[in-house]
Amino acid sequence: MRRFEWAALDDAARAQVLARPPQSRSDTLRTAVEDIIAGVRDRGDAALREFAAKFERAPLGSVAVGAAEFAAAESALAPDVKHAIAEAASRIEAFHAACMVQDVALETVPGLRVERLARPIERVGLYVPAGSAPLPSTVLMLAIPARLAGCREVVLCTPPRADASCDPAVLHAASACGVSRVFKAGGAQAIAAMAYGTESVPRCDKLFGPGNAFVTEAKLQVGSDPQGAAIDMPAGPSEVLVIADDSADPVFVAADLLSQAEHGPDSQVSLASDSAGLLAAVEREMERQCTSLPRAVIVRQALAHSRLILTASIAQAVELSNRYAPEHLIVQVREPRAWLDAIVNAGSVFLGHWTPESLGDYCSGSNHVLPTYGWARSCSGVSVASFQKQISVQTSAPEGLLRVGPCAATLAGVEGLEAHRRAVTLRLAALDGQASRGRAGSVA
Repeated sequence: MRRFEWAALDDAARAQVLARPPQSRSDTLRTAVEDIIAGVRDRGDAALREFAAKFERAPLGSVAVGAAEFAAAESALAPDVKHAIAEAASRIEAFHAACMVQDVALETVPGLRVERLARPIERVGLYVPAGSAPLPSTVLMLAIPARLAGCREVVLCTPPRADASCDPAVLHAASACGVSRVFKAGGAQAIAAMAYGTESVPRCDKLFGPGNAFVTEAKLQVGSDPQGAAIDMPAGPSEVLVIADDSADPVFVAADLLSQAEHGPDSQVSLASDSAGLLAAVEREMERQCTSLPRAVIVRQALAHSRLILTASIAQAVELSNRYAPEHLIVQVREPRAWLDAIVNAGSVFLGHWTPESLGDYCSGSNHVLPTYGWARSCSGVSVASFQKQISVQTSAPEGLLRVGPCAATLAGVEGLEAHRRAVTLRLAALDGQASRGRAGSVA
């Protein structure tokens, strides 16, 4: 890892230190993904079988996972894994249910009622990677909020293994969350199948889930196509920033950094501290722990573009963090909660020495599908609201129109929209006519 002293850097140098690894959107990648998407749109299931044979070396029969395959996955999975999935699911459901957006109804003036109602997105597509590391936890993070949102249909795609089966833990998690429509498709072809539909895979309204550069590029392409599908959020490589003072345990900090580095060679991990001694101790500890990691080769690639940053204070480290806007922010200082109000840009925050980021990845209850690559400045992680639309409703009685109509008519006039103005004034005139007739009748 590279080392920097923040106070010694000018603004341009600081921007360079915080720069992410460049995301490849080369012409070659764009063209390759365009060809895959076109193939799926033109040839449907046949293209999915061709790509499975080409990319996963998997000889597919049926694209859909059948009942026998779900049963086989249940038999193959160890009881302790099933228990852990159920335990994690219960906390994820409890937290997400508590965070659901509530419907709102308000009488903004007497006689005018304005409402906002949540409605589920009807059909959603979930992508769950299963390459070097299958991710049953991602099934929970996506399928549980989709169910709570009330989505009518949930479709899941995950890459087949070389024997044309799917990962048993992924299938079990899907079944446990009530997802029965699972398809054997990975990469850009899975995104294309859910965005446009095939003979087997239904066309979806919105797509969710992480993936590699091909998946990300495919999501961007279908998301910008009016005939495609909406996507959850922009995605980039996984990242973590740790803020620590000299009270932090170097063993814990090193483990937290390495836990994100093992996601992939383009992952980015950083440590900001006001203690030069801690930075040195963590660097030594990372090297010691790295030697025994099964994914040490991947970790070392990630560490090549990660960094250790010496700050003048923890306050300066927090300022640095807000500028970087990390996907995951771990705060290991003496009084971590005292800094929470100052943190404004982060996907998910982990406070204190005993709160590893791994809890959020699996089973604390929060969602691990989070904005990366600086998008935490403007985006939130996945929640039940991600699977819903908010519809506004208004109902005006004559009394309400009399109260607010002149305001609407004035503003429509300012904007030069005469038809808008008349839609109000004609009604006001009708109400005035009714009132006049009523007064005349009472005089007679």
